[in-house]
Amino acid sequence: MTNISELASFLTHLHEKHRSNDEGEVATYIPELGKANPDHFGISMVTADGEEFSVGDVDQEFTIQSICKPLAFLMALEQHGRDKTLSHVGIEPSGDAFNSVELCPKVKRPFNPMVNAGAIATASLIKGVSAEAGVTAFVDCLSKAAGRPLRVDELVFASEASTGNRNRAIAYLLRNFDVIDEHVDHTLHQYFAQCSVLVNCRDLAAIGATLANVGENPQTHTEVFDAFCVRDALAAMFTCGMYDYAGEWAFRVGVPAKSGVAGGIMAVVNRQLGLAVYSPRLDERGNSVRGIKVCADLSDEFGLHAFDCTNFGSSLLRTL
Repeated sequence: MTNISELASFLTHLHEKHRSNDEGEVATYIPELGKANPDHFGISMVTADGEEFSVGDVDQEFTIQSICKPLAFLMALEQHGRDKTLSHVGIEPSGDAFNSVELCPKVKRPFNPMVNAGAIATASLIKGVSAEAGVTAFVDCLSKAAGRPLRVDELVFASEASTGNRNRAIAYLLRNFDVIDEHVDHTLHQYFAQCSVLVNCRDLAAIGATLANVGENPQTHTEVFDAFCVRDALAAMFTCGMYDYAGEWAFRVGVPAKSGVAGGIMAVVNRQLGLAVYSPRLDERGNSVRGIKVCADLSDEFGLHAFDCTNFGSSLLRTL
């Protein structure tokens, strides 16, 4: 049985255990990301009934980067339904790097919404009638899930736009096969802005808890997402969310999650909690080194793995 004090104490223990780990490097291919302090390290957890536990640099803001991808996919599902959305992006793991310039050879569409090609395809689906309208709608939705107003980091957005030639190549590949419409620059504006939304650890944990709580923010009780679309987004996160580490993540940690190259990881334990870790030192796949270790330790300690033999009906938070 787990109680609140044990959980809070274990988060503190994990922060102490991993804070001296200096493996990995801060991302520099987007110049603004290279300015991050590599020693920043925060852990936040929000339960499905609104309790929060946090330790470390949890108020330090960073850009959401690829953690925006499952949320954009979810919004595309809400706006267009499964059939239309899946005609533009698949749901199969690719096994390749997140920024690969490639499509599934059989159907000429992105493998899944968690790689850049798939995320650009979903950005095209949710862009508004104007560049400003689509970005505003996305930021407003994330703000409801986080429980506070969020905003785009204009410096990171400018840095993304000025150095994003690989993503431009992907976008024109998508256009060539009619995956996205002719408004390529509009789509890229939407995508770069989505990646540039500023969050902190508390925000990501609250967003994760909103997903865990089938679409309702458990702290504000605001209905944010459709429950069935949440299910689909979590399934895609489970199989594809951790880049080309997704299979090992599912094996070792066993919960839906998404990482971003600014150093964030958001994990979701269905009907139980949202977990966020921020540490900008990344491994060779683009995942936070400390973040992976924290999530793996939490999963082992509390039996959070979806197929853990100690997980009897998602009992962790029922005992808090």
